[in-house]
Amino acid sequence: MKPTVLFITQVFPPDPASVGQHMQDAAEELGQRGYRVVVLTADRGYDDPSRKFSRRETRGNVEILRLPLSSLGKQSLLRRMVSSTAFSVQAMLVGLLVRGLRAVLVTTSPPTGGAIGLVISYIRRVPLKFWLMDLNPDQVVALGLMKPGSVPVRLLGWANRRLFARASDVVVLDRFMLSRVRQYLPSPPPRMHTLPPWPLDEVDSPLAHEANPFRRVHGLDGRFVVMYSGNHGIHPLDTLLHAAAELQTDPRIVFMFVGGGTGKRAVERCGLPNVGSLPYQPRETLRESLSAADLHVVVLSEAAVGINHPCKVYGALAVGRPILFIGPRESHVGDILATNEVGWHAEHGDVAGTVSAIREAVRQSTAARARLGQQAQEVVRARFDKLTLLRAFGDIVILGVA
Repeated sequence: MKPTVLFITQVFPPDPASVGQHMQDAAEELGQRGYRVVVLTADRGYDDPSRKFSRRETRGNVEILRLPLSSLGKQSLLRRMVSSTAFSVQAMLVGLLVRGLRAVLVTTSPPTGGAIGLVISYIRRVPLKFWLMDLNPDQVVALGLMKPGSVPVRLLGWANRRLFARASDVVVLDRFMLSRVRQYLPSPPPRMHTLPPWPLDEVDSPLAHEANPFRRVHGLDGRFVVMYSGNHGIHPLDTLLHAAAELQTDPRIVFMFVGGGTGKRAVERCGLPNVGSLPYQPRETLRESLSAADLHVVVLSEAAVGINHPCKVYGALAVGRPILFIGPRESHVGDILATNEVGWHAEHGDVAGTVSAIREAVRQSTAARARLGQQAQEVVRARFDKLTLLRAFGDIVILGVA
């Protein structure tokens, strides 16, 4: 039997959440290297639980087992907790029975993923690999969902220390996340790897607007498209929506919000004539969707630095589009803008600065816009190349696996 690596993730394609899509890429990378990969995931959409997926599926060396009652939607914290608990119990029981197990890889979806991996790793005596896409309990405290000294927060902190003591390898996404994680690290610490997530598609030649069916279907031809694509909910969109209100009389500009999450309601209720809203787009048409923008907006709250990592920045750069970053300068995206001419920056609450940046982008000549796009793609090629990062991640997963 081929050596088996177990992946535990509440989201996995065809669910469009980026965590699941990155897990799919990693699973396929290990499968191509000759490993058997077993993926335990939910049988319904994370953002839209009305979408039901096939319970079992095999793609090459990747076997996908989708567990029932594992996604009840994101309408409330209670629903998420019930879903997470149901998934965790099932994943733990099934994971303990996987044949030929040599390693287990967990991420932070669900937040209890680390605890599941901890139990399986301990009982089956296999290496535990932990991929931090976000950091809890820091995230729930930053969002105001729990108080720093509450019992659940203390329990999650204790679980983190146990998890890091057991893990053979831990992957964090940026230097700010590494700094936060150090509070939980034992002595000696596990092997730590700082590795950003890769763009979901490799860099390709920019897709011209006139050749893009997405723009035609959604009536965007002839308009300057400011796009926010991804999760609506963790990071505040108020500054961007206020900027849209300021610019609603400019017929050249349209704001497109693509994706889902709890913050989607505020977008759809704003009532602005220059604001459009679409759900998550399938991965196979992601290039068309992202390329439809003239300017991509990346948002990060100050409290989320080192806790969340805005992966959407890579997709924007990969399709050759500049970015407008709304968030703290001292952050991973701030680092990118500080060392590369690929867009603009505004602080949260700076509506005037946001409007000014958008107007400056609109005024740019075609040549200047193309130059920014080329620089954006060069940044991806030099620092965030998909194939390079994916191979590096695969090396980490199999490190120490017999």
